[in-house]
Amino acid sequence: MLLSLFGGKPSSAAALDNCVFLGEEEKNSLYEDGDVVIGGLFPLHYSPIILTWICVYYLFMHVCVDFNIHIYFSRALRWMQTMTFAINEINQRSDLLPQLKLGFHIRDSCNDISVSQRAALLLVNGQSKGQERNIISNLGCAAVQSTVSPVIIGDAASGLSMALLRSLGSFHIPLVSYFASCSCLSNQRDFPTFMRTMPSDTFQIRALAQLVRYFGWTWVGVIGMESDYARFAIQLFLQESVQYGVCAAYTHVYPIVLSQQALDDESEMNYILRAIRRQNITGLQWIASEAWSTAKSLWEEFGDLLTGTLGFAIRRADVIPGLKQHLTSLRPSSIHKSAFLAEFWEETFNCRLNGSVNSHSHMGDNYLDRLPCKGTEDLNDVYSAYSDVTQLRVSYNVYKAVYLVAHALQDMSNCIVGQGPLPNGTCADPKNVKPWQVRLIRANFSSLGEKVNFDQNGDPIAYYDLMNWQRMPDGSLHLVKVGFYDDASSAGRSLVINDSVIHWPYNYNVIASRSVCSDSCPPGSRIARRKGEPICCFDCVPCAEGEVSNMTDSLECSRCSEETWPNKGRDLCIPKTIEFLSYNELMGIVLCVVSVLGACISLSILAIFFTYKHTPLVRANNMELSFLLLVFLAVCFLVGLLFIGEPSDWLCRIRYPAFGISFALCISCLLAKTVVVLMAFRSTLPGSNVMKWFGPNQQRASVLLGTAVQVIICVIWLLTSPPHVNNNTDYSATIIIECVTGSEVGFWCVLGYIGILACMCFLMAFLARKLPDNFNEAKFITFSMLIFFAVWITFIPVYVSTAGKYTVAVHIFAILASAFGLLFCIFAPKCYVIIMKPEKNSKKNLIQR
Repeated sequence: MLLSLFGGKPSSAAALDNCVFLGEEEKNSLYEDGDVVIGGLFPLHYSPIILTWICVYYLFMHVCVDFNIHIYFSRALRWMQTMTFAINEINQRSDLLPQLKLGFHIRDSCNDISVSQRAALLLVNGQSKGQERNIISNLGCAAVQSTVSPVIIGDAASGLSMALLRSLGSFHIPLVSYFASCSCLSNQRDFPTFMRTMPSDTFQIRALAQLVRYFGWTWVGVIGMESDYARFAIQLFLQESVQYGVCAAYTHVYPIVLSQQALDDESEMNYILRAIRRQNITGLQWIASEAWSTAKSLWEEFGDLLTGTLGFAIRRADVIPGLKQHLTSLRPSSIHKSAFLAEFWEETFNCRLNGSVNSHSHMGDNYLDRLPCKGTEDLNDVYSAYSDVTQLRVSYNVYKAVYLVAHALQDMSNCIVGQGPLPNGTCADPKNVKPWQVRLIRANFSSLGEKVNFDQNGDPIAYYDLMNWQRMPDGSLHLVKVGFYDDASSAGRSLVINDSVIHWPYNYNVIASRSVCSDSCPPGSRIARRKGEPICCFDCVPCAEGEVSNMTDSLECSRCSEETWPNKGRDLCIPKTIEFLSYNELMGIVLCVVSVLGACISLSILAIFFTYKHTPLVRANNMELSFLLLVFLAVCFLVGLLFIGEPSDWLCRIRYPAFGISFALCISCLLAKTVVVLMAFRSTLPGSNVMKWFGPNQQRASVLLGTAVQVIICVIWLLTSPPHVNNNTDYSATIIIECVTGSEVGFWCVLGYIGILACMCFLMAFLARKLPDNFNEAKFITFSMLIFFAVWITFIPVYVSTAGKYTVAVHIFAILASAFGLLFCIFAPKCYVIIMKPEKNSKKNLIQR
């Protein structure tokens, strides 16, 4: 690997003595000796280029350059200095590693895989002092020696950390990252030597998904730069958010351009935001990942686009006591040993140090034109990202990473022989610790009042601040904490947001903007997915008849019970309306009045006939049967009242038999009267004595016999399957309380028998219709039977096709119509003669032909 990295190998040992090493390795690192030297990797520069060193053979060396020193280099330099500060702080403590002195060996990873791997190998392959050659000398160049680092703090990027773990993992070199967040690094089977103080992206993705759910954003665009890390994070977000009904309007990964815009996440956002500005896209609500949620460098150029941005940032330390003084304590006299510090000083104050070891700035065209540094420069007098301690987030992670290693070493120091974690209960020697021994420790500790815990994957328990980008009156950016996400909290309480302090972009200053593909379906409707479109795109379909939904965005409607029915909005089941033909409604009142009126008319006619019972007209028309018929017709009229009112079982059992028997009585009387007419005509013939066989007793008997058959039918019906009350719930919003026949056969037998009697009566009357005028009652019976047939033939289809109280009304109407037909056809002419033409009510007039 090393040979491949450097491009070749000398063919003889003699060539090694002729190589001239320029000392770049020493200048481009920061080293302080100790009993245990902790390695560190920081992305101080970017964009590596390849330079050729002239030795006996060509060897190739990466040299890093930086395009924006004050933004990126200064920030990374603060991370590096935080590591040295933490180590110095520990060395001064008497309660932590009092018998050990910690040292550090820090190198620049250049944010490049090959450079980072080479730097890591230099850290872990260093030799103890006193020996003359290390890994560099093995390749042909002499170098100053350093102590081996048993653990490395770094690197910043997830991709670099994975590359380091794959190259160093077989050697069991522990790696503690302060900024690598890819959830793939939680796989302890693939990366058993990895720990980090940066929460896994799994928790950030969970927090982002809950954030969009909190504000009801179900239609979101997801973008990132072309990388395995970004694709993996996007995939995780889509999987996590789908449970909240969130779907992607689009997902897009932008290709990484090999230019100044490809330096880190913030520069990648520069590239994206410039493209958005070129296309004049406005009105976006940005949700930032932790990679750029506090990137103030984006504000100056894109503040108008980023106002109102929400994003999660890793936990911030309010203050690390002493760090500010440590950062600003640099002086020209103390920075000559490090090219990193010399470069920062020269670039910050735009001057040139005497004997500077800064090789990066020397590449600039105007470096030699700079004035010499005065030596009186002070970092407290200028603003720099290096000395800005208002957002100590990654720096705090570096601080905790150093303390993690220190507590692991402390656990080694406290180990009791025979109870140790190593084979046979042995303990490691803290002053001669091996990398694989550090790997065994999972230290939990407190840092600045925070309890730092790690799970079984070596990940810290996640905590994020929710930041809001707010524009101040002077146009500057103010990062305001408006909430937090704490994965240690109970379910449902992990995300806490103070909506009242959020500033939204543009015209959304009061409430959050809406971001949906389809508006929510209100109660009373359900979601209908659109075929071939994301689940967030749907139509709202009203609930079907008899169904309700009482929630927003219901996937289905639920059916109401048999006793209830949806309200107008179809969001609540309400009791159905109870329906029956009542005395309190107009139709019931009208039918009741008509029924009583019909009975009254019948009884009135009966009174008239009784008053004029000795007159020839009354006597000639079979007075006794006429009286019976009028009584039975009155009963028929009153039977209609049994069909009005709330049905009950006893009322149902009376209603239908009363109807059948009353009409059987009426038709039997008419049949007897018709037979009497025929017999009376026969009796006038010479030698005929037929009337003695059909006298009053026989007439009464015929009426009783005709009715007895109907009574038998009704008794059988009541004994086998009697009518009963039923709550009919088959109709939409109504429960119809009705009498059901119990046996359809019994009901139609009753109607059929009445029809048979009516047919017999009609036939008899039809045969007698042309008898002499004084026996013309047969004509009236014929007319009454025709009306009777017309009513009941019409009744059958109407009765079958109607429902509820209208069925009952049709039945009553048929009873009343047929009863009135019988009453008026048979008795109206007679009453007219009795009352209006009394002179015709004489025996002389009756016998005229």
